[in-house]
Amino acid sequence: MAGIEPLAQGDLWPPDLSAWAGGNDGTGFVHRFHSGRPGPHVVINALMHGNEYSGAIAAATLLAAGIRPVRGTLSFVFANCAAFAQFDPGFPIMSRYVDEDMNRVWSPASLTDGADSVERRRARELWPLFGTADLLLDLHSMQHDRIPLMLCGRSRRGCELARRVGLPGVIVADPGHAGGSRLIDHPRFTEGADGPVALLAECGQHWDPVSAETALAVAARFLLVSGVVEAAALRPWLPSAEPSPPRLVEVTETITVTSERFRFLKEYQGMDVIPTAGTVYALDGGVPLRTPHDDCVMIMPSRRHADRGHTAVRLGRFGA
Repeated sequence: MAGIEPLAQGDLWPPDLSAWAGGNDGTGFVHRFHSGRPGPHVVINALMHGNEYSGAIAAATLLAAGIRPVRGTLSFVFANCAAFAQFDPGFPIMSRYVDEDMNRVWSPASLTDGADSVERRRARELWPLFGTADLLLDLHSMQHDRIPLMLCGRSRRGCELARRVGLPGVIVADPGHAGGSRLIDHPRFTEGADGPVALLAECGQHWDPVSAETALAVAARFLLVSGVVEAAALRPWLPSAEPSPPRLVEVTETITVTSERFRFLKEYQGMDVIPTAGTVYALDGGVPLRTPHDDCVMIMPSRRHADRGHTAVRLGRFGA
C-alpha cells in the first residue's frame, strides 16, 4: 500500500527546499513579505509533518513564481524541516516527526509549559509569526485517503471562510483530537464571534502527485479570497471556473483508541458512508464500536492498527 512500501516511479518525490532555508525574516524557512499597504497578514504553512510535502511543493512553487502581496502581508512557512530532513524514500512513513506530533502542541499551555522536544522548540519559534496571522492555511496530506478535505475546526468563521475558498469540495467541522491541540485549534483562531481564521487542508494521499496540484489550487484560492494577491498572478493555479459549493460534514464523534488491539472490520478508504445506525465497524480491545446514527460518514480512518491514545476515525454526517 502507498505510504508503507518505498516510493516508486510515478510517486510524488520530496522537493529541494535548500533555496528557502535561510528565510528572509530572521527565522529559518520563513519568508515574510510586506506590501506597504494596509491589509491582513496571510500565512501559508507547509510541512507540519515531515512526510507531508505536497504543501511544501505548493509553497515553494508560489515563492519561486514571485507571488507577493499587493496589500497586507504574506508569509510562507516550512514548519517541521527537522523531520523533513530525515525523509527516506525507502521508509516514507518514518519522518512524520522527530520527537512528537507537531500538530498536537499548539495549546497556550503546551507552548508555554510543555516538555521540551524538537517540535515544541520549533513551534515556540514560529508562534510569534502565527500569533500575528489574520488568515492562516495549514497544508497537509493523508496516509491513505485520496479525497481532499478542508478542516475548519469548531469555528463558525472558519466554516464560512472554507465555503468562500470552495476548494476542496468537502468541509469537515470537527473539535480536534484528544491527544493535543492542532494549530487551527489555538484560541486565537477559535474564540469569540469574530477574529483571525485558520484552516487545515488535507490535500490527498501523501505521495500521490495529484496532492501537490490540489495543494497549489487550494493555496491559490485561499490567497485570492484573502485579497492580498491579485487574480492575474494566481491564474496558473486557479480553476477555470468558480468552484461548486462544497459539502459540509459535521463530526459527531471522534474515536480515540483505548487498547493495543484496535482494528477496523474492513478497509475504509475515507468518506465511506455506513447507512444504518448500530453497525459494528471496529473492535477496540474486543469491544465492538457501532455507528451512532444513520448515514454515518467515516472521516480519515487511520491505518488498521491505530495506536492507543490516537484518533482512529472521526464519525460524521452531511450537514446543510
